[in-house]
Amino acid sequence: MAISDGVGVAGSGAAELVARLDRLPPTRTIWSIIILLSIAYFFELYEQLLTGFIAPGLTASGLFETTTRGLFGTSGIAAFIAALFAGLTVGTLITGWTADRFGRRAVFTWALLLYTVMTVFMAFQETAATINLFRFLAGIGLGMESVIIDTYIAELVPRSLRGRAFACSQAFGFCAVPLGAFLAWLLVPQAPLGFDGWRWVVLIGAAMALGGWYIRLRLPESPRWLLERGRTAEAEAIIVDLETRVAAEHGRPLPEPECCELAPRQGRYSEIWQPPYRRRTLMMIVFNIFQTIGYYGFLNWVPTLLIAQGITVTKSLAFTVLIAITAPLGPVIGFVIGDRIERKWMIVGSMAVLSTVGLVFGATRMPALLIACGMLLTTFQNIMSYSYHAYQAELFPTRIRAKAVGFVYSFSRMSQIANAFIIAFVLGRYGASGVFMLIALAYLIVMSVVTVFGPRTSGRALEEISQ
Repeated sequence: MAISDGVGVAGSGAAELVARLDRLPPTRTIWSIIILLSIAYFFELYEQLLTGFIAPGLTASGLFETTTRGLFGTSGIAAFIAALFAGLTVGTLITGWTADRFGRRAVFTWALLLYTVMTVFMAFQETAATINLFRFLAGIGLGMESVIIDTYIAELVPRSLRGRAFACSQAFGFCAVPLGAFLAWLLVPQAPLGFDGWRWVVLIGAAMALGGWYIRLRLPESPRWLLERGRTAEAEAIIVDLETRVAAEHGRPLPEPECCELAPRQGRYSEIWQPPYRRRTLMMIVFNIFQTIGYYGFLNWVPTLLIAQGITVTKSLAFTVLIAITAPLGPVIGFVIGDRIERKWMIVGSMAVLSTVGLVFGATRMPALLIACGMLLTTFQNIMSYSYHAYQAELFPTRIRAKAVGFVYSFSRMSQIANAFIIAFVLGRYGASGVFMLIALAYLIVMSVVTVFGPRTSGRALEEISQ
């Protein structure tokens, strides 16, 4: 292969282009792409985790009830949570087709606009039914965003940097948690200008997301997607541009690329049920069904769980702010160790800690211990989160990555629809300790399947993993 000052020349084949992308060192250009994607994740996390922060405001306004009337009542907070996750399910399921048909960049941009507009409409609704409707529609856009962000990072970032890139994305994203908690603590008990505080929290998030929409227009299309579509010249133009800028910043010739076999072709949904992907698909379906019980079972119910432990509404929101401050800590830890420890073991180890600490949280009523356990739960949940987002996107080849990730991820969304009602039921019958016993059981199931069936991915080329 001809190389000039470390930059590949035109006329390269698909495998060589992918290898050239994978060998790029982490310079300002590469990190700027990662940060743009991370900003996108910030807005997504703000919206997804909004539920737990504004739940006390929704119930105080009389629009919703804390518990449900029957297992699947529609007037409780569980219905509000379920509406979001119903939308997320639809979004994740349709992303595979839209992202493969129209490209990562186009779907990425318009999905953000969809959930921003629907969120604004939601803020002005006066009934539980219409709030749930617009929360569902906003969830469709959010569901599309979730899949595209993971796919984008996996396909654009050099292989030696993938773990740190996902950790960086989540570190930025989880900064939305303390911000959302602080805004809820500040605004939810109030009604500035006669407008309910929870509505202000919603609108602030929508306003920030519109700014992010402009930023995202600076992102390039995924070269791997372009190659799979046979648009080699466009893919090479993007890679040459990246190489030129990276080489100038690097100050010395770029490393030699290590080619992998690559045979671009159209992917089909049926491939996820063929070896070696069938085993990975089944593993990630089980993973997404059960990890959701623990992850959102805590995050969406933090203030409510604290109230169940005898903490007042005002204090529960203040405690939630303290707990939420640690949200970015898990991904920051991951940034340091993200490419040094195999990702499957990061997932398993994090869940072991979460199961233990969660049981302590559910058994105590001491405020200091509740806060300490909450901080540990938040930290290790987010170590687990960045690990599995990276892991899930690495398991499948580019031709079916968006389809496969959207399909398996949809099970976490469908799971949460039911989980919202199940956790409300368990909380009402057995208290916070019952909720955390359920979470510990769910994590034990996930740890078992990942340990037995999960392949290694850290530091390996996507094309190597897919073979």
